[in-house]
Amino acid sequence: MVHKLRLCLGSTVAAMLATAVWAQIPQAGAPVPTQIASAKKVFISNMGTDTVPAVFRMENKPYNEFYAAVKAWGRYQLVDSPADADLVYEIGFSAPIVQEGVPTYYSLQFNLSIVDVRTHFRLWTLLAPVRAASGGVFGSRAIGSLTSDKNLAAGMTNLMEDLKKLSVRADAQPGGNQ
Repeated sequence: MVHKLRLCLGSTVAAMLATAVWAQIPQAGAPVPTQIASAKKVFISNMGTDTVPAVFRMENKPYNEFYAAVKAWGRYQLVDSPADADLVYEIGFSAPIVQEGVPTYYSLQFNLSIVDVRTHFRLWTLLAPVRAASGGVFGSRAIGSLTSDKNLAAGMTNLMEDLKKLSVRADAQPGGNQ
């Protein structure tokens, strides 16, 4: 019994030390596509909403808010045509149904796909959850009051923070805007 306790304790300490050493080693992630760092002009495309109509009635709100946030950021020149852009940002909003046993619930989220205009390939996708008005996810019976403007704004803020982090990461790698 004592031997098993020592073995368990020793394994736990070894795992903790390995984690501490691993955390100190700079981790190189997979590269971010260079088009994200080199882009100067962006076209913002409205993917709309992919939700039950009663769930989210403000069809253009995600597009309008994202457009305003990117414009305020000032990193890119926003253009009126994808032909004039380096990247296309496709912004949308969805509420996929998630079933983990009972009950079924909806998971509100902003969706942003970054598409290279030249190759037409999706380079990156970001998802930003939006909390339901109740503070968490919402069940299929709670469709009436799903979200609030405050929660939508927080989700958009998180999406923009993720986009900015991605841009900084792209800029920092070899060949990026330094």
